[in-house]
Amino acid sequence: MTDVDSVLASLQERLGIHFQSPEILREALTHTSYVNEQPCTFTTDNERLEFLGDAVLDFLVGDELYRRYPSAREGALTSMRAAIVRTDSLARASRRIDLGAHLFLGRGEEASGGRERVATLAAGFEALLGATYLDQGVEQARRLVHDLLGEAIQALEAQAPRDAKSLLQERMQALVHCTPVYRTVSETGPDHAKEFVVEVQVGDRAVGTGVGMNKQAAEQAAAQAALDGLAAEAKDLPAAGTEPPQGS
Repeated sequence: MTDVDSVLASLQERLGIHFQSPEILREALTHTSYVNEQPCTFTTDNERLEFLGDAVLDFLVGDELYRRYPSAREGALTSMRAAIVRTDSLARASRRIDLGAHLFLGRGEEASGGRERVATLAAGFEALLGATYLDQGVEQARRLVHDLLGEAIQALEAQAPRDAKSLLQERMQALVHCTPVYRTVSETGPDHAKEFVVEVQVGDRAVGTGVGMNKQAAEQAAAQAALDGLAAEAKDLPAAGTEPPQGS
């Protein structure tokens, strides 16, 4: 592709997005090598948009993970985000929309395989996301991330360890559309060896109690107790299609 307008129209069709400012989309697709070979033009490369897109991507993926894993600690969330936004993952997302074919590259960069270079594709993805955010707003940028990185997020979820609090929240949302609430019942012992007792409630009903050396551990124990209680209740229910026992 060489005609600028046809390149922009082709990518917008693939994205299902009509940019209000085609110039910002062109900037997102312009590699620095293209500008270097045409110093007399007013074309701007995509490095500033790449910088912005990187920040937008970190925010949107971080927001998604924060909501999906309500009890995950900062370190775990950071590791999960890094697994999603790594360079090869972004390059794969770029290939889904054939982004490489839509980049404006210098002749030397193109001749050396720039349209398939992982780093170039990843940078192009971030620049495109930055342009989408500026031109279309954060929700359209969020949709782009979901459309192109959704598989990476789902794959991560399948591998992620499921802690008791996360599992309980999912079960309660599915069963009664209610989020569990954790309440510290007691806190005893000296500072170096405290013991916390936490109760988890769903609505106005206490469904589990747990003990731990810190609040997080006690909450996990309470959630596990609630899950064990749910499993016991399910085990005691009659199997589908069977008749309840008749009274004498």
